[in-house]
Amino acid sequence: MKQLIVISATGNESPGVVQKLTRIVLDCGGNIVESRMSAIGAEMAMLMMVSGNWHTLTKLEKGLAGFDGLNITVRNAQTRTGDQPRVPYAVDVVCLDQTGIVHNLAGFFTSRDIEIAEMNTRTYAAAHTAAPMFSVQMAIKIPSTAHISTLREEFMEFCDQLNLDAIMEPVKL
Repeated sequence: MKQLIVISATGNESPGVVQKLTRIVLDCGGNIVESRMSAIGAEMAMLMMVSGNWHTLTKLEKGLAGFDGLNITVRNAQTRTGDQPRVPYAVDVVCLDQTGIVHNLAGFFTSRDIEIAEMNTRTYAAAHTAAPMFSVQMAIKIPSTAHISTLREEFMEFCDQLNLDAIMEPVKL
């Protein structure tokens, strides 16, 4: 019987760290089902969902225990069940950098039962003016029962109030 295991690893980014982690997964009989990895500055974070048999978890815990330079957690995972159908959308926001942008966006979506599936943010200097800018890209999942045009209007009004330039569009598969 297949088990699902989630491994999260954070720490110093170094060449070969992904290969070393995935080698341990492979040697312990695991198969990477889904993963995300990101390097931010000199730090990295990796999240993997691994499938394996009943003793893969024990092998992984032992195999990853001696991995130096990373904080690693391993735990059993569950598959989602009973969720209502959701529609994938992409959100892009650009604005002058100000505190609370991510918090306010998360509040808007959470209050409407919209799942934030993925999020990337960054700051940068605007061309020509060097003004501090902030950019957010999100993958969201909207309940299929939501009225999309009303939601889009509410979102654009919300963004206007916070002086955010935003786009919300369906993901084209």
